[in-house]
Formats: sequence, structure tokens, C-alpha cells
Amino acid sequence: MHVLDVLEIVGAVIILVAFAAAQAGRLRQRTFAYQLLNLVGSGVLAAIAAIQLSWGFLLLEGSWAVISLIGLLTLTRKQQTD
Repeated sequence: MHVLDVLEIVGAVIILVAFAAAQAGRLRQRTFAYQLLNLVGSGVLAAIAAIQLSWGFLLLEGSWAVISLIGLLTLTRKQQTD
């Protein structure tokens, strides 16, 4: 197993942990932790997709990372104004 394979699994597991925790009611989706887990996991997967020139996967994971980053920034701004 190559390093990229291990990183790909780790990235996917991070996203799945966030999703499973949200579905189980243990983690709300509009929290810093949820958005950060999604950003890290999708960022790792997007980087791997870029390295492997997997354009569809890059589009999916890159979009996921950008949306998660926007969510983090929104939460940060909201905390600063409260």
C-alpha cells in the first residue's frame, strides 16, 4: 500500500466520521468541528485527486472543501460579531 492510498483512506474516514456523528445526533452540522473535519478530509482527497489527475473526483472534493471553508468562515464571523 502506497502513502497516497493511506492518505486517501484517512481523508475518507475523516469525512465519514463527521457524517456518521451528525447522523447519530452527536455532532451538529453548523459547528466548527463538523466543518473542520469536512474541510480537512475533502482537502486531502482533493489534493490526491489533483496529483492523480482525476478531474471528476477533484471537482467533487474541491467543491466540498470550498463549501466547508465557507462554512468555517461564516461560523468564525458569526462568533466575532456575537
